[in-house]
Formats: sequence, C-alpha cells, structure tokens
Amino acid sequence: MDSNGVVEWAVVESDIGPLMLAATETGLVCVVFHARPEIRDGALDRLRGRLGAEPVEAPGSARLAEPIRQLAAYFAGTLREFSLDLDWSLTAGFNRQVLRELARGVPYGAVAGYGDLAERVGRPGAAQAVGAAMGSNPLPVVVPCHRVVESDGGIGGFGGGPETKRRLLALEGVLPEPLF
Repeated sequence: MDSNGVVEWAVVESDIGPLMLAATETGLVCVVFHARPEIRDGALDRLRGRLGAEPVEAPGSARLAEPIRQLAAYFAGTLREFSLDLDWSLTAGFNRQVLRELARGVPYGAVAGYGDLAERVGRPGAAQAVGAAMGSNPLPVVVPCHRVVESDGGIGGFGGGPETKRRLLALEGVLPEPLF
C-alpha cells in the first residue's frame, strides 16, 4: 500500500471479547482478538509497519460498517457465510493459498484437518506449514482458521487461545457449548 492509503480501525465487542477490525480501501485487512489496549497498540504498530500507512481510529467508518454488521450477525447465529471484501495484503505465497482455500472450502459447521488442507492446496505432508499459515491468519473468524483441527480429534492451536476456539466451534455446532 502506498503511504497515501488509509487504514481505518475500530474495536467492537463480541461474544469472544473485544475485536479490533481494520480496513483499507480494498477491504477488511485484519481482525485482532482480545483487543485490550496493549494488544491493540501492538497490532496498530504492525499494521503501520506492514502497510506503510498510519491507522486511523474510525468507529463510524463506512468501510467498517459491513464487517461490524456481519460479525454481529455471525455471533447472533444468523450469518453462516461472510460476504466481505477482503484485503489479502498481510499474507502471501503458501499462507495466502491455504487461507483462501480455507475461506472457500471449509463451510460453517464443518472442520478440516491440517493435513487435509495441505492436500487441498497440492502440498500433501505440509500439515505443519498449514499450521503456521493458520497462526499467521490476519483475518480470523472471517477466514475461519478455528475450523482447522488435529487429525486425532484435538482442537489444535489457535491465536485467540483454546477457549476462544472452543467457543467459536460451539457457536457453529461442532462442539458442545462450553460450561462457562
């Protein structure tokens, strides 16, 4: 992105805690879990460095209105598929390929294994690399890395933490509701 580009951001409440959303003129560029001030500030520093633009807090942004609306509908249980313009500029190469396949090929209420996703992108045996791609996902929830699980039935790692992953999978009916 050139230095004239604008990155608008806002923090919104959700069922899994505060989320920071950021968007460019291209679309939603990142979703950050647990967006308390220290985490939010680190994310803004990374955006500044990666995109070469000064992020601007804009809770009433037209750019953020639809992502905010769709995330609220998702957490309310009335939206099963996001239809947002996404800015993929924070990911590239294999990671981008895996994340695009995940967004397109693992629907609400379903899960896929790390190895399965590696096979889908033509890289059988690259399950660990798929795990790294999930860990670097700049658009969690919208690009549903929470739907990628271990082949032995374990839920696997998750940038938002295991309880957040369990809550998202429970919302989608994959796991029973957590007892808290």
